[in-house]
Amino acid sequence: MEIGSVLHDLRKEKGMTLAELADKSGVALATLSRMENGKMTGTLESHMKICEALGITLPDLYKDLAPSKKTVEVKTGKSHSDVFVHNKKSSSEMLAANALNKKMLPVLIKLQRGGATHKEETKPGIEKFIYILEGKIEAVIGNEKHNLIKGDTLYFNSSIPHHFRNLATGETVLISVMSPPAV
Repeated sequence: MEIGSVLHDLRKEKGMTLAELADKSGVALATLSRMENGKMTGTLESHMKICEALGITLPDLYKDLAPSKKTVEVKTGKSHSDVFVHNKKSSSEMLAANALNKKMLPVLIKLQRGGATHKEETKPGIEKFIYILEGKIEAVIGNEKHNLIKGDTLYFNSSIPHHFRNLATGETVLISVMSPPAV
């Protein structure tokens, strides 16, 4: 079973509408709808808010999840993507659906001139790889700073606090792959 189906069943079991769950959890109605319809999986933070609103624990939410039986997943340029705008100068686009059922999470990050990602730090055991498609960034990993340009890569333990800052005069675009996903 996928996260959307589990969420739908738990919400119905509690006799709540999507609007009621949105009000009680603080998670946007559109986000909840997209989660239930398999368009997005949500974040760990949204899962925790949903669990609190439903009066359940995270293990209760995750216990019936099953790995996807689909072995090939194609995403065309016309496919709908989940894009998260962190601020006016930074956005992330999920490049694969159903991230909770995957072993890695590929994301396209776009940083406008002067833009930066928010500071991140995952639980131990999660690794991250980035590849610069266009532009130039400063990658701050703990106390280390690395200037990277188009074609450069970086592989690191993502439990170390990190963020990326655009150093180019235009847009910088990079691919980030996290394994396993920490959503």
